Amino acid sequence: MTRQTDVKVTGAAAYLIPVRMRVPLKFGSQVQHSATCVRVAVEVENRVGKRAVGWGETPLSVQWAWPSSADYELRQAAMIRLCLACTKAIAGFGEMGHAMEIGDTFRRDRLGSLANQCGEPSPFEPIPELAALVCLSPIDLAIHDAYGVVHGVDTYATYGPDFLSRDIADFLGADAGHADPGLSLFRGRFPADFLDPNPPTDLLAWHLVGGLDPLDEGDLTGAEPSDGYPVTLAQWIQADGLECLKIKLRGTDLDWDINRLLRVAAIGFAGGVSRFCADFNCTVGDPAYVHAVLDAVASKNPRLIEHLLYVEQPFPYDLKAFPIDVRTVAARTPLFLDESAHNWQYVANGYRLGWNGVALKTCKTQTGALLSLAWAKVHRMGVMVQDLTNPMLAAIPHLRLAAHARTLAGVETNAMQFYPEASSPEAVIHPGIYRRRSGRVDLGSLAGPGFGMRVSEINRMLPEPAIVVGTVEPVQSKSAEPPE
Repeated sequence: MTRQTDVKVTGAAAYLIPVRMRVPLKFGSQVQHSATCVRVAVEVENRVGKRAVGWGETPLSVQWAWPSSADYELRQAAMIRLCLACTKAIAGFGEMGHAMEIGDTFRRDRLGSLANQCGEPSPFEPIPELAALVCLSPIDLAIHDAYGVVHGVDTYATYGPDFLSRDIADFLGADAGHADPGLSLFRGRFPADFLDPNPPTDLLAWHLVGGLDPLDEGDLTGAEPSDGYPVTLAQWIQADGLECLKIKLRGTDLDWDINRLLRVAAIGFAGGVSRFCADFNCTVGDPAYVHAVLDAVASKNPRLIEHLLYVEQPFPYDLKAFPIDVRTVAARTPLFLDESAHNWQYVANGYRLGWNGVALKTCKTQTGALLSLAWAKVHRMGVMVQDLTNPMLAAIPHLRLAAHARTLAGVETNAMQFYPEASSPEAVIHPGIYRRRSGRVDLGSLAGPGFGMRVSEINRMLPEPAIVVGTVEPVQSKSAEPPE
């Protein structure tokens, strides 16, 4: 079924923006010191010839998307190649429809083959599916933004039957086969049915406690930055009025993990924190380990167990290779998929193994996040929206998804911890997004069509594009005055 609101992509451009972390971020066995953010401009045209440009951005968090002992530079180079290949391919893709229809079809029809072409030859590892989705995500986000802009509406107003020709069952059926009886749960239902029509304009902000982060003065080594920003956890809690802490654990050192949880809880409770979660980042091989951590914490600090909202991704993300039954863990605490939740099918597989929550990320594409959200909501799974340490424009669709998704509690947002200056131009226009106050972030500055990013008002000097394809002529940002 065709609609007057259908669009096609006519051009695209990609920019590579390097950012350096002020302190390293450790999660699981991986340590991150920097990232390359890929910013993409996409031009779309509707059936009456009107054109508009939309923007998307994602940091290539190589260590998260592609954990490996293979050389970091090789992995990053492969992901950049794939981003640029997707940018080139989308301009000549030819699919016409809603942004979700274009993004979903491109993922199914083109992403895998492009990932195979952009990987290194054996014995170097192929680009894994999660990393490929991260590479596609800025393009997918830009199409969603452009779709709203070309029609002069908020992108979130386009996720219902007035704009979409296909219901959720059609999207899911393209992957699962239309004979799947579970699709009947989604027939006649659209993403808008699972989104808050009146989302809040401010959200609880979760602070990330990385594995190398100093908790108090006793952890300082003298190598910490002296740049005016907090360094210890205690300082961050006081400066930002934090109420929510996400704690990275090792998953391979029981005593360290128990001690880390207890220390963070003591500092957190003293500073007024009331919500905690624990994230093992795929490092645990046996549910007994998680039980041992929880048992020890329950005996030493039962208050922490009462305020532990959920445990995130203890087990290996490849659920096919590691089909671990997690029901005993999920029975005592909400257990959330993250790295395992590439798309709705992975969420469904996790659900069958006993997982009862899912962490959504826009870095796995906006289209995929909306489909996973719908599947999770229908099956009464808990939902959170997690950060990929999203700076600059990447932070905005991330926060918007959290506001509309009716999460368990707020949103993880931590770019201000690791590279706050990277977002300085964007913070002039959107100060509440890049600074946490009273434990919250404020989305009130977002306005206008698309995701409401107001890109033309942001004084961001972009590098020369790494690739330009088709007719896209993105408007360069212009100087902006600080808000009064």
